[in-house]
Amino acid sequence: MFSLHPQLEKDTFPVAELTLSRLLLMNNKNFPWLILVPRKQNLKEIIDLRTDDRTILMEEICLASEQLRALFKPDKINVASLGNLVPQLHIHVIARYLTDSAWPAPVWGTPCEPYDEVVRDAILAKLKIRLRF
Repeated sequence: MFSLHPQLEKDTFPVAELTLSRLLLMNNKNFPWLILVPRKQNLKEIIDLRTDDRTILMEEICLASEQLRALFKPDKINVASLGNLVPQLHIHVIARYLTDSAWPAPVWGTPCEPYDEVVRDAILAKLKIRLRF
């Protein structure tokens, strides 16, 4: 039985259920930021996935990256799996700009400004249309 870590539940909005992962939008308007969480219990590391699931996860990372590139036209896309605070396996896919508030440093620890409802709903709608959900 899959359950989302409470911190991810608190910090994100659901976008779609992909083949392996739940796709989430991070509630931070400073950075277009998607998170993939494989719907498997007790995973901490990518190496905990079966080989075929690792392949699916890589395709989903590419899919999330393509969506961010198409919708936000970033200068760079960062992909990371940290899990220091949230041990549940999750992959961050973040659109970055040479002009963003954290550039060139990582986004971790930078101020988080939540989306207003209208902007959030517009982004979610665009993602769902592009993903055909």
